[in-house]
Amino acid sequence: MRIVEWQAGHWSNEPVSSRIVSGTLVVEAAAGSDYWQQTLYGFQHNNGHALLAPWEDTEAVEISFSLDGFTELYDQAGIMLWHSEHIWIKAGIELNDGVPHIGAVVTDTYSDWSLSPVPEWAGEEVTLRASRMKDAVILRARTDNHPWRTIRVARFPYELGKQAGPFLCAPTRSGFQVSFKRWSLSDPDSDVHTDPQVL
Repeated sequence: MRIVEWQAGHWSNEPVSSRIVSGTLVVEAAAGSDYWQQTLYGFQHNNGHALLAPWEDTEAVEISFSLDGFTELYDQAGIMLWHSEHIWIKAGIELNDGVPHIGAVVTDTYSDWSLSPVPEWAGEEVTLRASRMKDAVILRARTDNHPWRTIRVARFPYELGKQAGPFLCAPTRSGFQVSFKRWSLSDPDSDVHTDPQVL
């Protein structure tokens, strides 16, 4: 496992604030920040906050963060996989109707959204993982108390120009803060049916 230093990334859009406290990156999202392209709602939002660094196929990327502070509709954080403004994937936890949900938004000009409730994860530290295999990316999540769960296998065929890192958005409010605990790289997944090692 290789730790990625927070300073190695660059913000897609600057957050209200970001600071490193004892190795933890504490970030406050701007009110109304989000990533979404057109589908259902018609709007295009590109003002979320993603801390991005180059990402190679030879390594899986993991992002860990605390769910403390997720209190309002659509509070969200997780991992962003970025190819361009119109081609990206965000996966993580989003608060929906008062319940944390694990989900993903896959965007190629248009966004789609998949999610599943995980009320038992409330208040825990969550790790998101992305590993590219052939023309796809395998997205998984776990907590310290719950094993890996495969969220989605999504098409992401881009060998060059990929970036990845932590993201957060606060579509409905101000004051949303997320504590990111770890950004790391490790060996890629060997198979979609084989859970990666917990490091």
